[in-house]
Amino acid sequence: MAKVKTQAQIKLMLEAGKILAACHRELLKKIVPGVTTMEIDRFVEQFIRDHGATPEQKGFHGYPYATCACVNDVMCHGFPTDTPLRSGDCVTIDMVVNLNGWLADSAWSYTVGEVSQEVTDLLRVTKECLYIGIEQAVIGNRVGDISHAVEKHAQDNGYSIVREFTGHGIGQKMHETPHIPHYGPKGLGPLIRAGSVFTIEPILTTGKRHVFIDSDGWTARTVDGSLSAQYEHTIAVTTKGTLILTDQ
Repeated sequence: MAKVKTQAQIKLMLEAGKILAACHRELLKKIVPGVTTMEIDRFVEQFIRDHGATPEQKGFHGYPYATCACVNDVMCHGFPTDTPLRSGDCVTIDMVVNLNGWLADSAWSYTVGEVSQEVTDLLRVTKECLYIGIEQAVIGNRVGDISHAVEKHAQDNGYSIVREFTGHGIGQKMHETPHIPHYGPKGLGPLIRAGSVFTIEPILTTGKRHVFIDSDGWTARTVDGSLSAQYEHTIAVTTKGTLILTDQ
């Protein structure tokens, strides 16, 4: 069962979310051909610290960076590198902001230079899946209603949904209950209540959904080298509606 948050606690998480969203907006200007994901990582860490917060991912279970940087076939948990991005790439930047002990988590996929229609369509449908899932995050629904809606839209558009990585509750810890799968039947899972705060973060691929992990123990890739993309928001379910805490 999710840890229900008070209005005051949700407001604190919203403040963390504002910093995170502002950082993503800045990345829109910086993700261009020739930049490296290591440069992006350094920018993100400095941006977060300059705003009085800390990058929660850095040091989490030994993870060494402020961001996860996932290029093309990397699904999630990718290490930043010194390899320059090239025109045609897609890259997902995932970060978690800790402001005064309260967290916000969001990933966004970006295009690099001129990209193919395949990349454009993948990112569009992945983002649509996120917002379709958010539409189901209302009081009285169940987590499975989110899961089913996301999976159906992905499959209707010819994409695979990665199953190994899910959304999650969040608050003063990065991962709280409940888990939010992006697949499965509707009407099942925990009941969504007022004060529930969690992430929805579907990962879609143009090929098979299956994962393999690099030798670094973190980087998750598609088994067939197909493209992947991810969009993620932290949301709060309230009696006045669903609030996106990391909205850009």
